[in-house]
Amino acid sequence: MITKQQRIKLRSIASTIKPTVWVGKDGFDMQVYEQIKQELFNHELIKITLNPSMDKLDENGLSELAIKTGADVITQIGKKIVLYKLSSKKGLKHVLD
Repeated sequence: MITKQQRIKLRSIASTIKPTVWVGKDGFDMQVYEQIKQELFNHELIKITLNPSMDKLDENGLSELAIKTGADVITQIGKKIVLYKLSSKKGLKHVLD
């Protein structure tokens, strides 16, 4: 579970990173979830950009995203979503260290 202080730190770091996953007009499918999981493994903190034609995710959509990826939703601002998941990748400098 992410504490409030950790969430603040992660939001600050996320403001400086570029999106690594783009969700197209077809929305979230298994391929997108796998890409998100891979990016979380490689980077721990990622930013997702939704297609302009998509609606912003509601609470249920964000919860489903968190469950299917095993990540914590840090924030959603407009069409951008920030996710965090501690990675077990060897040699990776952890974001919250």
